[in-house]
Parts: sequence; structure tokens; C-alpha cells
Amino acid sequence: MTVTQISAQELLRAAYENRYTWDKNFPGYTADITYKEDDKVITGKVRVNADLKAEVSDVEDEQALKIIHNQAWEIAIHRVRRSFEDVHSANTFSYGDTDSTGAVEIFVGGKSQGDGYKIRNNEVCMVHRHIHNIVVTINTFSSHDTGEGYLSHTYDSVYHDPKTGEQRGGRSEFTDEYEKVDNYFILNRREIRTETEGKLSTQEFIFSNIKLLEPVAG
Repeated sequence: MTVTQISAQELLRAAYENRYTWDKNFPGYTADITYKEDDKVITGKVRVNADLKAEVSDVEDEQALKIIHNQAWEIAIHRVRRSFEDVHSANTFSYGDTDSTGAVEIFVGGKSQGDGYKIRNNEVCMVHRHIHNIVVTINTFSSHDTGEGYLSHTYDSVYHDPKTGEQRGGRSEFTDEYEKVDNYFILNRREIRTETEGKLSTQEFIFSNIKLLEPVAG
């Protein structure tokens, strides 16, 4: 009896398509935001439109406004539904090693040469990507099963210089929590703990009073 091994591309595609994303009918939402950085607390409002563009209001602190906007944009961009072909049609894929946890390494060639992933239990548990002039490595430790795909729960990120391999900045640990609002899972809390040169800094983003926008009549 021979076991047919699926290709590295098919393994990655299955995990990619298992991510939780919002569908094309997603109307956007509004929420109150409480942003805590160490002992500083700032409140305001966030709006994510149907086109997933983010707006922040009622925040006077310019730096805080920028940080909150960046988080709202990042939250939305990861829920966009794009086909595997749209993202990876110019790439090739090959198997690397399988680690002690059962995570299978996948190397990327072609347009995104040098990138890599690890897949475990039909989820992407490691991403290693070159983005502009930086390399980001994200390891996911646990996830939420929504019944419609998975969402990362705890994970970390580290940045390196692509030429020297030198680490840039500290290692950040993330904890994400979600709530279901009508038919959609929306992030309601993110904590980021970053250690830089032995000093720990904590940021917390709490989204409350989340309400979907009325769909635009087409």
C-alpha cells in the first residue's frame, strides 16, 4: 500500500483556506477603544468600514492615535478574504523538516524566495516573511477555533535585518481575544508585551460596545 503525500503547496493552501476571514458582506463596525500603555490610559472610538479602512476619533494624543489606527488597520487587513492564487501564484513550495511538535516546514521559492511557513493541525503555526527591508518571524502557540476557521490566540513576533540577520527591536508576545457580533468574530482585546534590552513594556487594546454598521443598500 502506498500513501500519496500531498504537495507542499496543497498543505499550505489547506491551512491558508482554514484561516477565519470576513465574507464579502461584512458591513464594518464601530467600537469604543481603551488603549493602555504601561500606566497610561487613553480612550476613543474606532470605525472599520466595509472596505476595511480604519478611522479613529476622539483621541487627542497624536502618538496614541497613530498606534490605535495601526492596530485597527492590522486587525482588519488580516480578515480580508483573498484567494490562495492571488497571494501565491508566483511562488513555489517545497518541504523542509518536521519538528518534534509535528509542525511541517515549507520553504518558498519564486517571487517570495526566502520566505517560509510551518503547518501543524491544518493551521499555519509559523510565518517567516521578508516585508520591505525587514524580516518578520511569527510563531503561533495557540488558536481559537471559530467553527468557520481558526484565529490566532497567543503568538510572538521578532524582526531581523535581512542582510545581517541582526535582531531589530525586542520580541513581542501577543494575546488576542474575540467575540462574536451577529455573524462575525471581531477582536475585542489585544495585549502586547515587548521586552527590549531587559525592559518589559505592555500595551493593551480593549474594544468594547462593538456594533456592526448598517449594510449599504446596493
